Amino acid sequence: MNKVIALIDCNSFYCSCERLFRPDLRNKPVIVLSNNDGCAIARTKEAKELGIKMGAPYFKIKNFCEQNNVAVFSTNFSLYTNISERVMQTLIRNSPEVELYSIDEAFLNLTGVADPELFSRELRSKVLRNIGIPTGVGVAPTKVLCKVANHFAKRSDKAGGVVSLMSEKLQTIALSRLPIEDVWGVGRQNSIKMKSLGIKTALDLRDYKNEHLVRRMFSVIGLKIKHELMGINCFEFNEPIKNKKEIMCSRTFSGVINEKKALKEAISNYISNAALKLRQQNSLCHKVTVFFRTNPFNNSEQSYVYGEEKLVNPTCNTLKLIKVAESLIDLKYQEGYEYKKAGAKLSGFTGQDEFQVNFLDDTDTEEEMNLMRCMDKINYLEGDQTLKSLSCGTDDKAWRMNRRFKSPRYTTSWNELYTFD
Repeated sequence: MNKVIALIDCNSFYCSCERLFRPDLRNKPVIVLSNNDGCAIARTKEAKELGIKMGAPYFKIKNFCEQNNVAVFSTNFSLYTNISERVMQTLIRNSPEVELYSIDEAFLNLTGVADPELFSRELRSKVLRNIGIPTGVGVAPTKVLCKVANHFAKRSDKAGGVVSLMSEKLQTIALSRLPIEDVWGVGRQNSIKMKSLGIKTALDLRDYKNEHLVRRMFSVIGLKIKHELMGINCFEFNEPIKNKKEIMCSRTFSGVINEKKALKEAISNYISNAALKLRQQNSLCHKVTVFFRTNPFNNSEQSYVYGEEKLVNPTCNTLKLIKVAESLIDLKYQEGYEYKKAGAKLSGFTGQDEFQVNFLDDTDTEEEMNLMRCMDKINYLEGDQTLKSLSCGTDDKAWRMNRRFKSPRYTTSWNELYTFD
């Protein structure tokens, strides 16, 4: 039996989440900005038609947005994550098998479904009706072809949000119209190399004869992409996700920090976020790194501080990791500078049941791990950082990000629930 896969992708997901509670913004241009209101990372169709590019710095397009009545929002991850969970739960309840790919995308295994295209249309309608988020669905025999189908599903008015590329004839037509740089997994640098070989479209890559050269220039991944375009499954459904080898959290401050206490609070928060991700992948870390620097665009004297410490016994205990980070700050901090950015990195990972204990140093006790699990569960149920170390501070004014256009946390805060006029 031939494999049938569907990719369902939320349209301009961050913008669609903002529109859920702002019906006045339907059919109007909307953009969402990156951390510190830096650049556009999500755009509605109307914003794209105005010519706003992905990654456009906000300070460059601010006047343009005001002149064209573009609605601008800061990132609201509490809202986006909650809406994403609702979408994914709808897919899981109504699909045979689901692989969650990202916050706004999921692959569906529709092998054996009588009419995959009809099933996809009904599922798309259910997500729109139940959650209010518009989606595009691409149906094909491989994941890369699903991405191609989804690309056209979101751009074709005639398709009604669903495109099926189960036939080789339709695959050939679609691939001939897709520039090579838009193929999933190719990227800008590889597309330049491919064009030098005469590969300008996805169809050119599918039909390229010299597979040895493809593998040599673009690695085994490039060859797998080519095979997937040929209809050969190379990226398995629900492939095990590889754990990260390092986790970093860093931010640019809205202002500057010239006090050690505020810097410690900022980095303690970054350590807390990184430690949570560490526990989620059931890993422990052997090394803690912190860094902080001044604004490189100022003409004043610059300072870049970097410090790391290797741990005798690995840990995922937030409180222990914060203590290590604070000792590094005490050791490396330089008075008299105004710091603009800071970050923390955890690395040297090992599995929680795969490390060798050094009996001369403390290891995480069961009570400590129970505390971490309790904190994680409370924060999951009640909202991020509901429960945190006092080292993280109670007032983030000194180091918080610019989020001038942030919408309320409509679905995750009792104080910010949506109210009807």
